[in-house]
Amino acid sequence: MLIFNGITYLEDVLYPFRGQHWRLSAGRSAYWEEERALVIADLHVGKSAHFRKAGIAVPANIVQDDLYRLQQLITRYNPVRVIVVGDMFHSEANNEVQYFKIWRRQFPNILFELISGNHDIMAPEVYEQLEIIVRPYLQLGDIYFVHDQKDQPKPLNGRYVLSGHIHPGVWMVGFGRQKLRLPCFYFGGEGAVLPAFSAFTGMYSVEPEASSTVFVIAEKKIFRV
Repeated sequence: MLIFNGITYLEDVLYPFRGQHWRLSAGRSAYWEEERALVIADLHVGKSAHFRKAGIAVPANIVQDDLYRLQQLITRYNPVRVIVVGDMFHSEANNEVQYFKIWRRQFPNILFELISGNHDIMAPEVYEQLEIIVRPYLQLGDIYFVHDQKDQPKPLNGRYVLSGHIHPGVWMVGFGRQKLRLPCFYFGGEGAVLPAFSAFTGMYSVEPEASSTVFVIAEKKIFRV
């Protein structure tokens, strides 16, 4: 953990990549220094309320905890834009979306951009009211943002794809052969996958290639494996 202006923050690591500087945080975000952009994926606001409506008992404070963590990250890195690489919301509008609307007012000068994901199905006017710009993809320099890596452009023509969607995780094995699956940042040859930002998500086990780089998140710490 790090302490900044009297506030305790989750650990991060500086990752120089493709001539740019990225701060990868145990808070499940990546801060792109040159663009002053905080990048996350799979926030899934509304998911817990959606499950409760279906009669499934889940904690009521999940979205509050996720948005508090996002608030901490914004306070620390002071971005001019927040890029959400898909599934910012989960299904139709509900009371958690209204909570987000109130939360959003803290940051009137920050641009929120959403790369639409398969769960981002609310009406366009709802996103307008939330002051969120929705795009099918976004390209900044040679970095191409898309929710699902399967939707990457072909040919890439030198572009590097940054996506979410699969909620990547890797199995870690302890000395006593204990196994634990942990969320991770996965950097492959042609693209990277961000961990799901929300704590209320499953994980897909990725099999790292020899040429890949993986950063694992273990509670409040992040380390390269």
